[in-house]
Amino acid sequence: MHYSGAVYRPPSEAHSLIVQCTLGCSHNRCAFCIMYKAKQFSINPIEQVLGDLAEARAQYPYIERIFLADGDALILPMDYLLTVLDDIRERFPECERVSAYASTKALMRKSDAELQTLREHGLALVYVGLESGSEELLEKYDKGVTVEEIVTHSLRAKAAGMALSVTAINGMGGREQSEAHAIATAAALSRIKADYVAMLTLRVYSGTPLHDWIERGELTMLGPKELAAENRIILQHIDSDGSVFRSNHASNYLPLKGTLNRDRDALIEQIDKALAGEVRFRRAVELGL
Repeated sequence: MHYSGAVYRPPSEAHSLIVQCTLGCSHNRCAFCIMYKAKQFSINPIEQVLGDLAEARAQYPYIERIFLADGDALILPMDYLLTVLDDIRERFPECERVSAYASTKALMRKSDAELQTLREHGLALVYVGLESGSEELLEKYDKGVTVEEIVTHSLRAKAAGMALSVTAINGMGGREQSEAHAIATAAALSRIKADYVAMLTLRVYSGTPLHDWIERGELTMLGPKELAAENRIILQHIDSDGSVFRSNHASNYLPLKGTLNRDRDALIEQIDKALAGEVRFRRAVELGL
């Protein structure tokens, strides 16, 4: 298998075969992100990818899930994607799910018919980054798309039959805009009604604009209790019946998991117990900070 540089994947793809179709991220300008700064976006030769799939088939008798990396595989041309998906279907008849990160810009470049064709050829799940429902924050963090565009094109992926996992980031508004960020994010998530909602926590890395904002005092990072209180506001305002809700990423101080809207009250109760000191927050060292 060919891998170049650090390879990132969603937590739920921990046991998936990772196939690196692209290097880096086609946008790669988000002010909080450092994942692909060491890579210039490029497309791996299709022959290399097919060779990697052949090698994986020779090594592993059973592969249940396959994740197409790097940061935005859906940006690939249709003929490339269909060649890979068809090869997977032929080589791995036991494979139950093929998934990929999908930027909103990549979704925008695919027609409804193309998205449906990708689903028919085996692309079952896409991961979309909302980050925040606040237009002001998306512009500040240089997300490159609007909330309306994220919602609209996420719904197009759903309409094509793909399962949808949407991420949002606790703390993006800092202490200054925490409540506004939470309410706007809950509103956007309520419109999308994704199959999966994943809450991450804002992390700060040197070399990013976010780091500079904090150094200059333009944004105040939230502590564990403030992050939990922000998550509480999101849960109070979200209406996304049937969505699997997860806030148990390695970055989260208070692991939460449940199904909306059924478990909303139980999730809020867990937060309240943590705020009251009855449930322990994970320590920074446990998060690798």
